[in-house]
Amino acid sequence: MTQNNNTDTAVEQEAPFMSHLVELRDRLLRAVLVVLVVFLALFAFSNELYSLLAEPLLVHLPQGSSMIATEVASPFLTPFKLSMVTAIFISMPFILYQLWAFVAPGLYKHEKSMAFPLLFSSIILFYLGMVFAYFVVFPLMFGFFTGIQLQGVTMMTDITKYLDFVLKMFFAFGMAFEVPIATIIVISTGMTTAEKLADKRPYIIVVAFIVGMLLTPPDVVSQMLLAIPMWILFELGLIFSRLLTRKRERLAKEQKAQEEKELDDEFEQAIAEEEKLNK
Repeated sequence: MTQNNNTDTAVEQEAPFMSHLVELRDRLLRAVLVVLVVFLALFAFSNELYSLLAEPLLVHLPQGSSMIATEVASPFLTPFKLSMVTAIFISMPFILYQLWAFVAPGLYKHEKSMAFPLLFSSIILFYLGMVFAYFVVFPLMFGFFTGIQLQGVTMMTDITKYLDFVLKMFFAFGMAFEVPIATIIVISTGMTTAEKLADKRPYIIVVAFIVGMLLTPPDVVSQMLLAIPMWILFELGLIFSRLLTRKRERLAKEQKAQEEKELDDEFEQAIAEEEKLNK
């Protein structure tokens, strides 16, 4: 009898686990399918897409210079890779939505109310970081590089290495723009406070410049263009964290006052009922 009960319990515990696995599989398949559809749509325009990506460099190349392909398959594989990575970037909101839909049922109400805005904001900030890199950083950086060209050396950049460099910069600036989200999470979880982080501002500025040095090419322009936005975004994160903390404190006070009012009302009602019984 005991063995049958243990078997039934094991089956009951296994069933929800298997259902979660099936749901995870379905959501992963949906994400892969969307990426594949976007990739097929973009691959037909892969050459135009690469030309658009290379434009910040091409406009600064000296007269008569051009980009080159040092590998036999590079003219095909490089646009292929660009189309795939672009498809993933474009599909990222849908991918993260699938992840959110899988995780959300297990979250508390207050966790959902905070997690979804942070997730949405992180996507927007990552895209803004890429846009900032393309329209602000690349023109200044490539203008600087081509301006210090050595005498007798013709600048002819390999298309594959250029793509790898640009993707690295996109990722670096996209992650750098996530600083406000990281700041809000650290403060909201109670790991530290806005005041303590503000006191460590000089160290954070130094860390921002070290990160800029490690993630960008070895020139002062690129490092500053990454470090300074990180610092500004950190300050914005502090501002929003303070506003969020004040809002949570106000709501906590209002909830406490409401609970006290309800207790007082119940106490008065109990006294009134007791007086009626005594009469």
